[in-house]
Amino acid sequence: MTPITRPDCVRRDDEDPLAGFRREFLLPEGVIYLDGNSLGALPAAAPGRIARTVEHEWGERLIASWNDAGWWDKPRALGAKLAPLVGAAPHEVVVGDGTSANLFKALVAALRLNPERHVVLGEKGNFPTDLYITEGVAEIMGAVERRVDADNRAALAGALAAGDVAVLLLSHVDYRTGALRDMAEITRLAHANGTLVVWDLCHSVGALPIELAGCGVDFAVGCTYKYLNAGPGAPAFVFAAQRHHSAARQPLTGWHGHARPFDFSGEYAPAEGASSFLSGSQPVVAAAALEASLDLWQRVDLRLLREKSVALTELFIEQTRSAGLDLVTPPEPDRRGSQVALRHPEGYPIVQALIARGVVGDFRAPDVLRFGFAPLYLRYADVFDAASALVEVVRSGQWRDPRFAAAKAVT
Repeated sequence: MTPITRPDCVRRDDEDPLAGFRREFLLPEGVIYLDGNSLGALPAAAPGRIARTVEHEWGERLIASWNDAGWWDKPRALGAKLAPLVGAAPHEVVVGDGTSANLFKALVAALRLNPERHVVLGEKGNFPTDLYITEGVAEIMGAVERRVDADNRAALAGALAAGDVAVLLLSHVDYRTGALRDMAEITRLAHANGTLVVWDLCHSVGALPIELAGCGVDFAVGCTYKYLNAGPGAPAFVFAAQRHHSAARQPLTGWHGHARPFDFSGEYAPAEGASSFLSGSQPVVAAAALEASLDLWQRVDLRLLREKSVALTELFIEQTRSAGLDLVTPPEPDRRGSQVALRHPEGYPIVQALIARGVVGDFRAPDVLRFGFAPLYLRYADVFDAASALVEVVRSGQWRDPRFAAAKAVT
């Protein structure tokens, strides 16, 4: 195989059909950002959109903006803009609350739809929020929580075949390894065993095409601050398949999810569609940042996005082989998201030494170096340079400097 050179990467950047999107993000000079799977870069349109919300809609129009600026309808309007990114109909997605709250709502709704069963099946090693919320739901609902190795198909099939699993909760892309699960096949397997499915899309939405309706998914949740670039504290979203709209009942029945909220009735009546999954007032200022990003995303060809994601991760894997780190992410392109995870017993100081050189990745305990690839603003030359820096940091032993071992509160 002919070695790839930096000029080769520059040529690929010149030919990249997504290259123009890089100009639509505000990126720090001298930084190669490979942490978009944790917090996406700032869209250039977001500051102005936020300023308009604060200064004009709030500052000048005050309460009139609930109507005039469409504040009240933002959860549905933004859900409709987000829906194409997850393969859903506009009325099946609403934006609001956080991932944890939406997970709670979806799991309880799924349990209520499957009352003859009492087990919530999750995956070993899933993101802590998923594990903790599942524990809480099981306790409140009098259910039993079980966990399975989601990447062991025989173990997953065996757990579902037990016949008592009401709902299965899985992450579409594993947050540590970057492994991509077969949504269509797993959903089919669950349904064949009488189990509903909730998918966590936090590490796949904005990284690859998703077909919730096409895969027959029941419920899904996801955040918007990673690949969707909506900023820290951005609202999350929830998907509820249309076939469940009439029967699904989520537990946080706040007035924003009421069919006629301004009747101020003393009894709850759920709104139509996914709107019934709303609860209380939503973060309007944060929603402005999300809207700026979603407006950009309306112009993105997800097929081209996925092609570039695969190419970027392939390039990084190939160029870092000589560093001697263990590859955790599946080597097969169709089995990984837009992330590469490498393992080393001294992963934390290696990542810190890399950050000191202007290449930003992150670390996940106990030993995983994690690199996220956002195709809209990353260039092939960036990935080549980042891989070269990682190889040099490892080979030179620069990471052994004591300052890189000092643990920070957020890793």
